[in-house]
Amino acid sequence: MDKMIKKLESVVVAKSLKEVQESIQFVKACFEKRLATKLHLTKVTSPLFVKDGTGINDDLNGIERPVMFAVKSDADQKAVVVHSLAKWKRMALAKYGMKSGEGIVTDMRAIRADEDLDEIHSLFVDQWDWERVITSQDRTLKFLKKIVSDIYSVIKQTEKAVCAKYSDISPVLPSKITFVHTEELVSKYPHLTPRQREHEICKIHGAVFLIGIGGDLIDGKPHDGRASDYDDWSTPTDTGFKGINGDILVWNPVLQTSFELSSMGIRVDKKSLEAQLKLKGHEHRKEFLFHRMLLEDKLPLSIGGGIGQSRMAMFVLRKKHIGQVQPSIWPDHILADCKAKGVELL
Repeated sequence: MDKMIKKLESVVVAKSLKEVQESIQFVKACFEKRLATKLHLTKVTSPLFVKDGTGINDDLNGIERPVMFAVKSDADQKAVVVHSLAKWKRMALAKYGMKSGEGIVTDMRAIRADEDLDEIHSLFVDQWDWERVITSQDRTLKFLKKIVSDIYSVIKQTEKAVCAKYSDISPVLPSKITFVHTEELVSKYPHLTPRQREHEICKIHGAVFLIGIGGDLIDGKPHDGRASDYDDWSTPTDTGFKGINGDILVWNPVLQTSFELSSMGIRVDKKSLEAQLKLKGHEHRKEFLFHRMLLEDKLPLSIGGGIGQSRMAMFVLRKKHIGQVQPSIWPDHILADCKAKGVELL
């Protein structure tokens, strides 16, 4: 990996804001088309908000507050701006009658008002949210790894296309992605925090899929938070560990740190939903629309995730701040810091 980093010797040439916008659109067009083809996904439209109390919105770590408003024409029914479309997509698969091996992809737009803002976190979230129907036989670690490898190949192809178009950008991604379980990581680096572990493993391998995010590890803590009702992080696998979900992480040579591009996984079935709701003390959610549909076999088994659009553009275009590839609002101290560093935000 050190040799790969040394290849990144040239400084990315400054571009006008118009040229920056053109390069962002080039990245998005390259990636989306290849992703849809590779995973057999149909592009669909999606909502910016859903009704409150249906269990459809993603509650992330369970503490983030969604942006909420009252719908005047619906007796002031409360609506919430989505955090992601993890559950909506699975309902859409059923609605559109998708078969095994077929899926959907959408441009997800979200507001995360409680986000801690920095160079990689914004109030505005844009990602390719995708979901694909699977069979019960597909609910394995082997199948998960195949889909991850397919997605990684698209990431590689996108970086290659960008490097071909912009001569000042050099490729840094390794030929293959490395699979590591969170249990292995905590055993390897017991005295480091989860983020520090990610940093160390990505620095070594360049690209890593970190498996099993959401359940408690050997140290009694989860690697990171994951909702109890979409990713399956509790099912045992043939490795002796638990979890058929994870994150795609790469080493960011500009920021010199690990960099998450995607959160994804095989989704809960009835058994794992029941188990995870109980583990997290969320059994009351069984009364929500989404959960009732799943428990009543009205939703297909699926695999899915979100791939950050701004994150992807930021990474392959070698930008220092996410505000260089998307418009948002920032506190004065962040604006002042960016100005001092010569970083122009959109």
